Amino acid sequence: MKPRHLQPLHLQRHPRCLPRRRKSHLLCQAAAMKNGRCRIHGGLSPGAPKNELNGAFKHGRFSQDHLALRRLLRQLTREARDTLAAF
Repeated sequence: MKPRHLQPLHLQRHPRCLPRRRKSHLLCQAAAMKNGRCRIHGGLSPGAPKNELNGAFKHGRFSQDHLALRRLLRQLTREARDTLAAF
């Protein structure tokens, strides 16, 4: 890649990637996409498929229904603890 001062002006003005490198703590400085990241730091992949499409779906411990149930139980436990603490 050419040094930045030798690049055409429209490439110099293009937004740059923001994540820092681990060792030098310098910014990545690769050309960024719409989301503000370069292709290496989070551009193309939307992540793994959900539910049965993933292929490793063995139980429902982390299914959306089970997570919602756990949140509800945690909330009810908190409310019961607060109610008992008031007496």
